Amino acid sequence: MSPIITAQKLSHHFGEGRLQKQVLFDIDLEINSGEIVILTGPSGSGKTTLLTLLGGLRAAQSGSLKILDQEILGASKRALIKLRRNIGYIFQAHNLLSFLTAKQNVRMSLELHPHFLGQDLDAVASDMLTAVGLGERIDYYPAELSGGQRQRVAIARSLASHPKIVLADEPTAALDKQSGRDVVEIMQRLAKEQGCTILLVTHDNRILDIADRTLYMEDGMLMKPPSLGLAA
Repeated sequence: MSPIITAQKLSHHFGEGRLQKQVLFDIDLEINSGEIVILTGPSGSGKTTLLTLLGGLRAAQSGSLKILDQEILGASKRALIKLRRNIGYIFQAHNLLSFLTAKQNVRMSLELHPHFLGQDLDAVASDMLTAVGLGERIDYYPAELSGGQRQRVAIARSLASHPKIVLADEPTAALDKQSGRDVVEIMQRLAKEQGCTILLVTHDNRILDIADRTLYMEDGMLMKPPSLGLAA
């Protein structure tokens, strides 16, 4: 497998001057195509900041960051927008639009990809919702769905365009044990079927077994996990 994400001496800070605070320190990281990688560690350790950098949602400041063979440091806004079309995002809050049905939420994400515009987007969205077990609820609004079902819609929305990378930030945090397990197993199955790479940030030790590899971050640095547990 070849690296789809490569970071070398990647650092990041917030603020300027006396208020500047460094949050990432010399991150060296390779994630291979098709891997499922979990990133864990204490709150405030920099996991979400790293995730947003790897997703092109935040500009890289120093070091090197290559995603899909493209150097992100110094990349233009247009280049970052183009890159983000190859990445799916799943967050703790499902971020569904409450006035759209499940099918409409998924369809809207497809409309951002020009190569889908000649297809039957309703059919594509419906098929994706069926794949996550919501075939009978495609016309339900978010308020009519459970928390686990809403997160399944978010997964369908993220994976419908067949992205090369999926980034997930605490996707199970607001779910009970069984719903959380169901959600990550759906992500795992669909990612393997589509051949995409997943990087998942979590504090949930119950789902670590789905990963090909687990990384641990503390104080803005990747390090060996402590012997008494992987996450705080």
